Amino acid sequence: MSQKDRSDLLPPYEESLEELLRLSRPAVAQVLEDSLADREITREEACRLADLQTPELKALVRVADLLRQREVGDVITYVVNRNINFTNICFVGCRFCAFSRGPRDEDAYFHSLETMGKKALEAWEMGATEVCVQGGLPRGLPAGYYKQILLEIKKWTPEMHIHAFSPMEVKYGVELRRIPLRDYLLELKEAGLGSLPGTAAEILNDEVRQTISRNKLSTREWIEIITTAHRLGIPSTSTLMYGHLERFEHWVDQLLLLRSIQKETGGLTEFVPLGFIHHHTDLYRMGLSRPGPTVEEHLKIHAVARLLLNGWVRHIQIAWVKLGEELSQACLQAGADDYSGTLIEENISRMAGATEGQFLSPVEMHRRIRKLGRIPAQRSTTYEILRYDPPDDWPATQPDAALARLL
Repeated sequence: MSQKDRSDLLPPYEESLEELLRLSRPAVAQVLEDSLADREITREEACRLADLQTPELKALVRVADLLRQREVGDVITYVVNRNINFTNICFVGCRFCAFSRGPRDEDAYFHSLETMGKKALEAWEMGATEVCVQGGLPRGLPAGYYKQILLEIKKWTPEMHIHAFSPMEVKYGVELRRIPLRDYLLELKEAGLGSLPGTAAEILNDEVRQTISRNKLSTREWIEIITTAHRLGIPSTSTLMYGHLERFEHWVDQLLLLRSIQKETGGLTEFVPLGFIHHHTDLYRMGLSRPGPTVEEHLKIHAVARLLLNGWVRHIQIAWVKLGEELSQACLQAGADDYSGTLIEENISRMAGATEGQFLSPVEMHRRIRKLGRIPAQRSTTYEILRYDPPDDWPATQPDAALARLL
């Protein structure tokens, strides 16, 4: 754990909520009490919460956990999925990314359609219900390539849910196909697209985006793609990357934006805070960012999200590959209720310096969830509960020989 091991901040806490509220400034305590009364908090109040002092942070965490329990009960869900990052070749040049490569780099790769189909089949045979398909943006991609990926995966695994293509990839696909956004998304849906990752969001503030990734789509474009998808019956996740050069006001503005989108479309399945992994990124090497989030920031973003999205976005997901076990467990006591996925073959965070591995088995997830005194459950991409008992043929911590070959 970074920041001189602030384990004193991690829940559970000895103090009662009443005591923690007494230790808080009256204005902060009032906002927390209003949240417990299900009153929708304002931007000013949310900024107050995002800039808390230590005793108040504990009160915030406790309130977020209570709201989580009211909203979803004591179940912690996860999805059995496989990541298919079909290429690491990319021309965008995001300063926070350590995954992308140039086409002539020794470790550049581009999976064939058949390889992607086989990867999906391998995952399906191991019990996966979802493949998450994203990749770099290589120049000269065939105009209908994203559709071909969907058709190929559906050929090999007709029942697999395909969670694919960030809004940046959708924007690129529209440019390649030269058709309206709505028509393009309908084309992908008809080819088998089940849902969109709400990635490529990072911080939805164009001034910050200009520094961390000036070639990426704008805030307006991200909103247009996500809301158009929702109106066409294509749900999406939503994300926020924190711990780089953003300020807490940016968190608040983005969460309020997501809340307004959800009020309009109802298409967001979850919110996923993504801690910045700094180690191998140009953004950090150039001195433009801080070295990732603090312990306070990890707890705060999950808790503030629960309060701001209360009643609108039911599920807050932890990114275990970025947090590690201890912080993952802590954030699941700070408003979060979903353990993400097994993430077979996770590459993007690993290349940036994350050290938690490329896979977490269902059995290990069940162990961690039960350790919290909560109820583990495997879900679908859209949060239908599939089973409460783990598959008994999965190893507890490490992949078996068959899975090891996939990694």
